[in-house]
Amino acid sequence: MFCQRHRWRRVQGGSLKKRLFDFSDVHLYVVTQPPRSGQSYTAMVQAACAGGADVVQLRDKTLSARELFRLAKDLQAICDRTGTIFILNDRVDVALAADVDGVHVGQEDLPVRVVREMLGHKKRIGCSTHSTAQALAAVGDGADYVSCGPLFATPTKPDYAPVGLALLKEYSQLIRIPVVAIGGIDATNAAQAVAAGADRVAVVRAVSGAADVEGAARELKDLILRAKESRKATAVAGRPKP
Repeated sequence: MFCQRHRWRRVQGGSLKKRLFDFSDVHLYVVTQPPRSGQSYTAMVQAACAGGADVVQLRDKTLSARELFRLAKDLQAICDRTGTIFILNDRVDVALAADVDGVHVGQEDLPVRVVREMLGHKKRIGCSTHSTAQALAAVGDGADYVSCGPLFATPTKPDYAPVGLALLKEYSQLIRIPVVAIGGIDATNAAQAVAAGADRVAVVRAVSGAADVEGAARELKDLILRAKESRKATAVAGRPKP
């Protein structure tokens, strides 16, 4: 339903694209990993979008610049058709050449302020952060959103210890741009991230590594939305009665 509505509004030039681009309507953020045997990136991303992914980030450090450029163009076209934001990991040069929706950088990549100078203000820029100090610095440099993580242990970030849910709660209170929870999140703990304050949840293996990518994305999207409704109901119930 979300993708259908967004696709219509994108064609019409309506306000939903703006809300999605400022991450107001983002719930599920899918990061790719190399496809399973017999699967392609295009099939993976098509399935993730069909399952309700609001953002897809292409992350593959093994591809050449030429391969990444061609793939990014193909995946951006898929995301345009489904009303999904497409983000490229790290490679600002390729993101600029392929004219994708945005780029995500880490602490060892180009500084956000430099990326902003290169891409301008029509592209989304995200930044991986592991502390409130890093997040506040990213905000000051002009990031559109930051990720907080890894929340839980994950093989995709073996050099980083889990930051835990307490840090996510700090972000929800201190960081005034959209925050994406990431790191070891799957269907067993996504609700914990939402309860701790996450409005947006990023997953890698839980969707990209699933045998049924579309089904996994749909399950997680539904879980996130239900957890947000539960959090809202709990907050309302806890308010003092007039």
